[in-house]
Amino acid sequence: MPSSDASPFTMGPALLFCPADRPERFGKAAGRADAVILDLEDAVAPADKLRAREAVLAQQGAGGLEPSRTIVRVNPVGSPDFELDLAALAKTPYRTVMLAKAESAAQLKALEGYQVIALCETAAGVVNAASIAAEPNVVALMWGAEDLLASLGGLSSRNDDGGYRAVALHSRSAVLLAAKAAGKEAIDAVYVNIPDLEGLGAESLDAVASGFGAKACIHPNQVAAVREAYAPAPEAVAHASELLEAAAAAGSGVFQFKGKMIDGPILKHAESVLRRAGR
Repeated sequence: MPSSDASPFTMGPALLFCPADRPERFGKAAGRADAVILDLEDAVAPADKLRAREAVLAQQGAGGLEPSRTIVRVNPVGSPDFELDLAALAKTPYRTVMLAKAESAAQLKALEGYQVIALCETAAGVVNAASIAAEPNVVALMWGAEDLLASLGGLSSRNDDGGYRAVALHSRSAVLLAAKAAGKEAIDAVYVNIPDLEGLGAESLDAVASGFGAKACIHPNQVAAVREAYAPAPEAVAHASELLEAAAAAGSGVFQFKGKMIDGPILKHAESVLRRAGR
């Protein structure tokens, strides 16, 4: 596993985007979610970018957002606003940055000194996900569906039944595999159908079962559904605890537990359950 100069990503499971030009929403977003993403990119109109940066700058001192639970999404490298975003960030205590439309490992050099969540949401970003994940200052990869399809000249990431198209599913898997191969965290894309909490819950269950460490939200009402999906059931926690106790008693190697053969991968699943339970 490649070494990293950045600390492990520990935010989650529910990350909530908040437009950076709406400071009156910052506190509510931070209070509802496990971490807030102050968005300087797509959620802010070009004419309001300056006001958004000023709002982020104002969140300092007493009453400001907790840096360990705050992410700032900056504009893409090479865009007119990227350097302005960095100049503003340098004056804040926030050191976790989400890089919009990350497309190459070279782009991460501009963010040395920051812990970076690289948002792979273009064809180039997905294709280069492995090299991006290997950069020392990258702590996590996230993928984005709609910008990805736009970069392909497509129309929508989802079929009429609400499920992802094949190219979106491929990209989701590619980003997850690249992140985990590099020992980094993976964050699942937002669910844009805000009223459909049942669909969000199902997608969140798939995200945690697949290995995504967190899922991003675009509305406070989505947070509870994500958290519920990531919280293991009490019986699952009890089973995992019993299994790991039996493993400790058995020593090394394969052993039998409640009529089933247990080996290393199954023990890792149990450890994951306890981590999600906060144990």
